Amino acid sequence: MVTQVRLGDISVDVMLKDIKNVHLSVHPPTGRVRISAPKRMSLDTIRVFAITKLAWIKQQQNKLRRQERETPREYLDRESHYLWGKRYLLKVVEQQAVPEVKLKHNNMILRVRPGTNEKTKQAIVAEWYREQIKAALPELIEKWERKMAVKLERVFVRKMKTQWGSSNPRAGSIRLNSELAKKPRECLEYVVVHEMVHLLERYHNGRFTALMDNYLPQWRHVRETLNSAPLGHETWSY
Repeated sequence: MVTQVRLGDISVDVMLKDIKNVHLSVHPPTGRVRISAPKRMSLDTIRVFAITKLAWIKQQQNKLRRQERETPREYLDRESHYLWGKRYLLKVVEQQAVPEVKLKHNNMILRVRPGTNEKTKQAIVAEWYREQIKAALPELIEKWERKMAVKLERVFVRKMKTQWGSSNPRAGSIRLNSELAKKPRECLEYVVVHEMVHLLERYHNGRFTALMDNYLPQWRHVRETLNSAPLGHETWSY
């Protein structure tokens, strides 16, 4: 259950968990603030803690607000699109054929039927990104199931509006944002590992951090890459 605490014009999401220490985080792209705290801790104590960190919170929020953003896509010729961190120029080809997306040199070819509207073009490209993630996953999942000695029951890939990924430890499943296909490949692996570690440790506590350090020592650097890459014009966070 999430409770909100107000610090002037800043709203803080508070989650009480079965943990020992307080964890404060500021999430891209809007600077959403989250505190995970032990169940025994009162909201007044959490509020005082947050106040002591107010300068740091504002510093992180300002940094995120200055971050580069992508402009809304209109699916027109020579528009920039990305796959695994590489930039491609869109070329729209109208043809009476099954819609598809293909890469050719530095171009992303979007083949659509004559008169196709922007919303449909967007849906075709979004599904193509989803398929790119699904194609990249089997090798990654096999690798990390073996290293972690865990078994994933289900993996879902879809466009998500609030997270890069999520997990359900009870069901042994994870969900991944199809928008990760636009980021460097190591970002997908980082999110996969992050969510699979949650199958071993549900909370972002010391054990979780230790597991991440053990399995993916460079995870902080990759997280920085993910969070510093140009943000979509929509609202993403992780």
